[in-house]
Order: sequence, then structure tokens, then C-alpha cells
Amino acid sequence: MFKSAPVRAVLARLLAWYIHAVLRLQLGFRIEGAENMRLLAGEQPMITAFWHETLPTMPVLWREVHKAGMMRPAVALASRHRDGQLIGNIMRALGMGLVSGSSSKGGVAGMQELVRSIKGGAHVAITPDGPRGPARRAAAGVAALAGITGVKILPCAAATSRFITLHKSWDQMRIPLPFGRLVLVCGAPVEVSREDWRAALPAIEAALNAAQERAVP
Repeated sequence: MFKSAPVRAVLARLLAWYIHAVLRLQLGFRIEGAENMRLLAGEQPMITAFWHETLPTMPVLWREVHKAGMMRPAVALASRHRDGQLIGNIMRALGMGLVSGSSSKGGVAGMQELVRSIKGGAHVAITPDGPRGPARRAAAGVAALAGITGVKILPCAAATSRFITLHKSWDQMRIPLPFGRLVLVCGAPVEVSREDWRAALPAIEAALNAAQERAVP
């Protein structure tokens, strides 16, 4: 996208400002699964998972969790390619920590850093189908991370009634527009066995798809 690191940094700050503003400029807002969302304000860290297409809207989750009293830090996983680093810089500008890596391939160092973050008490935000898809197919990393650390996965989704779809993107990402309705969905947590974490992938995908289907403003 943009090869210049300074340009990407400025663009990230502008986009972070836009996302912060547009999510507040909604005419209606509701939460489905508020009792699940409040688990993020509890004593144990969690993995929040959502499909890559919802990235521009998901900062509303952390906004609402902070309102509920969450003081625990959160880190996001971002891929090392330029587009991924741009998204990562946006998340950093929105107040999240950043770990570079991938949930699909070549992400050993990123996985190790996420494990350390969770053991240090931080929540982790991850898009299981990122950074390049296929869309709505969970890579093994999210299940492995939950299995290794013993924490639960919170499946989430968010959507606005007014948006622009990036039709040329692999995930058909939606960019929210102001003056619509906003919904945040937090599904029931998914537990993953350390001994057989791969077996949890279908349940993780199903939970994420169920949350996405409920995210109708």
C-alpha cells in the first residue's frame, strides 16, 4: 500500500482518529451478550477473537469494556507485511499493545510473545482468518494459543448500519460511516483443551460465525 514508514505512521493516526470519532457518531447502539463482555473485566485474561472484516468496528469492544471497569492491558496481533503494520499502528494509536506475527504461517515469534503477554496478565485480540484469509476460516494459531495458555476465547463481532465495503479486499472489509446504528456482539466463551486443541477449530469458527450473524444493527 504505502512504502514510506512515516507516511504509514501519519495515515495510521488519521485513521485511528476517524475510527474513534465515527464509532461515537452513531445514532443508536446496543450490546448483545453484555454478560460475556463483562468477563473481560474479570480476574483472568482472555483471547478476544473476531473476523478480519470487522477490524475497523471492533475498537467499540474496548471502549465498552473500559466503561465496565477493565484495567487489564490488551495486545493485538498484526502481521509483518505493510498492510498489517498499518493496521497494527492504528490499533496502537487506539491504545492497544502490538505484537508482530501471524496466526497462520511463520508466526512462531509472534505466538511466543502472545503467550508471554497472556501469562503477564494481558488480554489478546486476534483475527483468526488474518492476515490474508481465506475469509472466515480460522487458522490454527488461535486454538493453539488458547490450548497452551489455558485461557478462554471470547468470540465477538461488531457492525454498523452505514458502511463502505472494500470490495477489492480479500475479506470484503467494511469501513463504518457516521450517523447509523452500531451493534456489538459477544458470544459465550469457547474453552480449548491443551491436549487436543486442534479439535476446537470447528467450534471456534462456529462461534465466530454465530456472533457475526447476530451483528445486525
